Amino acid sequence: MRISGALIPIGSILIIFGAIFQFQGRGAIGPESSVMYYNADWIYYGIAIIVCGIIMSGVGGFFSIKKR
Repeated sequence: MRISGALIPIGSILIIFGAIFQFQGRGAIGPESSVMYYNADWIYYGIAIIVCGIIMSGVGGFFSIKKR
């Protein structure tokens, strides 16, 4: 597996983690004792992580299609 093939699953994991962080920042999921719970900073961190995951998956998909 080359780098382009590894970027897609890593990007997908980042998207999932970003969504979890964002929902914890909104207070939708997670324990109330968490530092992220109802913390507006984590909403923005989660969105930034989601964007990074989308970019990584997109770059990996682009290079894997370009390679064929």
